[in-house]
Amino acid sequence: MAIPPLQIPIPGERTSETIRRYRDENGPVVPIELPGKVDAWIVTSYDLVNEVLANDGTLYSKNPRNFTALNDGTIPPDWPLRQLIGGDHLLTKDGADHRRLRGLINRAFTPGHVRALACRIKEMTDELLDRLAAEGDVVDLVRHFTEPLPVNVICELFGVPEQERQQLREWSNVILSHTATPEEAAAAGGGILGYLGAFIQRKRDEPGDDLTTGLIRAQEDNGDRLSDEEMLWILWLVLIAGHESTLHLIANAVIALCTHPEQLALALRDDAWDQVVEQSLRTRSSVVSIMFRYPVADVRLGGVTIPAGVPVLVGVAGAGTDPAKFGGEAARFDISRGQEMHFAFGRGPHFCLGAPLARLESRIALSSLFGRFPGLRLAVAEDEIVYSSSIITEGPVALPVALGPAKIGG
Repeated sequence: MAIPPLQIPIPGERTSETIRRYRDENGPVVPIELPGKVDAWIVTSYDLVNEVLANDGTLYSKNPRNFTALNDGTIPPDWPLRQLIGGDHLLTKDGADHRRLRGLINRAFTPGHVRALACRIKEMTDELLDRLAAEGDVVDLVRHFTEPLPVNVICELFGVPEQERQQLREWSNVILSHTATPEEAAAAGGGILGYLGAFIQRKRDEPGDDLTTGLIRAQEDNGDRLSDEEMLWILWLVLIAGHESTLHLIANAVIALCTHPEQLALALRDDAWDQVVEQSLRTRSSVVSIMFRYPVADVRLGGVTIPAGVPVLVGVAGAGTDPAKFGGEAARFDISRGQEMHFAFGRGPHFCLGAPLARLESRIALSSLFGRFPGLRLAVAEDEIVYSSSIITEGPVALPVALGPAKIGG
């Protein structure tokens, strides 16, 4: 018997929990209904997530021109999720077009370039922790630490002035929220694109020591390779994706450590922050799903035929905690498990090029935070924490913590 479409998101349920519940109750591939009554499918198991991502550019396209209902008039022009899946950027490209743009952006995220940022990230982290200590014993860690750090890092990297960064964050919140109205989504999308167009022109007039200036120079040196439109969408992608998932990753890791004190003690004892980050990515990834893959022909997934042109949502949250892959305690946060494969950064040609920076920021943030405040604990019950309203990323909207005494010299 065919499974009727299942709603996603579910009001009052975190998207990660919905994806895992669908995996356990309905199987690894199920039809879903997105906001706006748009039909799609979701894969929720490790094996099927791996299968879909492994076939990027062959069986599946990232280009929304292959999303039938988006282009035949079935979906209205004001569908809010259009802001996320449109645009002339890496996430909508396949094949040679994708490789060309990725090669240009990848100059910003080479391993050497990322390593060179470590000292500056540590300075920014320590500055925030100094201010955090002055806020009192109970503070909102999102507002004062996990949000401003990634925002400041990516904005400084690309030369965005400090006084303009909060507006970018507010637009990003609206664009990624599934509860935004069509009017709100359109205003946020128009606002950020208008800002970025003017920002690029400012950087042309007043170059700086930043990656936006570097991209402009690359454009001017190779004018046939990077259009103005592509330049704008590159910045759109890196400024939104470059901070959103990292801020939630850090906050989710803090919650994991505070609710598993034995793991925090182990991390502090062994300086095991790499393992903390990797277990957080696997068990409570800030990216809960990856949008969308469009079959270029009918495909078989888990015994189900999905027609060409029907979008497939990739349920990362289900893959990382799949008992079929990771055993009976798959969802347990345990840094002693060692290195385990996960899809928090995707895989294949669309593997997140900012992954080294996200890992570096998270390691520095967590080691510095708990090094300074080893007694930090949640100031509310875990089930009282409110999470962001997005089907893509997930993290606490606010995170009240009691800092406890600061470590001398921390």
